[in-house]
Amino acid sequence: MRRFVRFARRLALVVLALLLVSAIGFGGLLLVTPSVGNARQLASAQDRAHRAPYPGPVIPYRFAAALEATEDHRFNSEPGIDLIAIARVIVDKVVGKGDTGGATLYQQLAKMLYTQGRSGLLVEAEQVALAVKLRFSYSRPEILRMYGDVAYFGHGFYGLENASCGYFGVPPAQLSWPQSAMLAGLVQAPTADDPLVYPANGRAREQHVIGRLVAVGALTQRQADAALAVPLSTLLRHAGGCRS
Repeated sequence: MRRFVRFARRLALVVLALLLVSAIGFGGLLLVTPSVGNARQLASAQDRAHRAPYPGPVIPYRFAAALEATEDHRFNSEPGIDLIAIARVIVDKVVGKGDTGGATLYQQLAKMLYTQGRSGLLVEAEQVALAVKLRFSYSRPEILRMYGDVAYFGHGFYGLENASCGYFGVPPAQLSWPQSAMLAGLVQAPTADDPLVYPANGRAREQHVIGRLVAVGALTQRQADAALAVPLSTLLRHAGGCRS
């Protein structure tokens, strides 16, 4: 019993020491990473370069729900990073599963705005710090709107408005559930899942996102079945741009 108590105390001290070192390290990281006060300006510059409207439309509920369900289902409660997902990624790397994801929408936005073209552990650490700064500098609707403004959706479509009009011929506010799911599914592999070029891939991503919407309670199974019953050809029948 005494051995167990001594072991437990030592383990607690080690854990506390690791937490202290991590806190100090993260504090230093926050100090050396840049401010995110220019996030809107960076988003605007990217949109000008890609001929996308800025600011784009307010993110509609269906697309927001599909994006959060697929990319970051703790978006409304996390502090910019998902500690549970980070722990899972660490465990997966230790057991040899490789990178299983875990980047929040804040981290993804930090990557798109601040660290494009760069990679490595230090860059990922920078994205974590920037994600926390973004979380506490902008409202969640603002984060989603900037994300929708700069995300690439494949087929040359930058920004949610261009993608919605280009793929479906409707503005974002008129997106249906299956259309919203398809667009939300594109952000991870926009070229490989382009529904106009690779319809099977695009359809598979749509099905995955619809499944996630059911899993988080945003859709019932009956609603999901109705969404998946809409043929891809019907979803894309007005591809080419919104009518003026």
